[in-house]
Amino acid sequence: MQELDEGISQDPPIWAIFGDLMSGLVGVFVLILIWALGFQLELSQTLDQEIQKRQEAERRRMALEQALADPLATGRVTLRDGRIGISGSVLFQINSAELQPEGQKLLKTLVAPLQVYLDQHDQILMVSGFTDDLPIQKGNLHFRDNWELSAQRALTVTRELIDEGMPAEVVFAAAFGAQQPVVPNQDNQSRSQNRRVEMAPVPKATEF
Repeated sequence: MQELDEGISQDPPIWAIFGDLMSGLVGVFVLILIWALGFQLELSQTLDQEIQKRQEAERRRMALEQALADPLATGRVTLRDGRIGISGSVLFQINSAELQPEGQKLLKTLVAPLQVYLDQHDQILMVSGFTDDLPIQKGNLHFRDNWELSAQRALTVTRELIDEGMPAEVVFAAAFGAQQPVVPNQDNQSRSQNRRVEMAPVPKATEF
């Protein structure tokens, strides 16, 4: 009887090993399938969110164009990527931060439509000053460099908007100097385009 027991193999049958292997493979396949479905769902949600963001940006752009229809039609301002641009020559003389009468009148016409837009979209207005790449002329006692000139111009426009009725809490100033030109500074015409003030609606800071 003992010899009979010894003649029987103690190894598990091959079908049991094959079954375990197949179960493991099925489990791996199921995990891969779940991951793929989850990734596809996340990708779809991300795509939907991106489409919604673009649609919202387009709605805001159209609303801003509608609010500024008159100054845009007359060419007094430009609108690029949601930024309202005003040529520096309309607002200021060369190397000056003193607002010209023409610029003062233009800013006055912008206050009402901008305020309506900001209220409707719960945003605030960033006023940015830019210069060309030419250094400040020697002997200028008001500004040390283009940073100071662009800063003062932005502040001048900001204060004028507030004086014309825009609430101080929805507008602020920023300076960029000669940085971020809209075109390369190659000649007088291109530099005149870079001497500008831009106004851009931006989201309010998140309260903590």
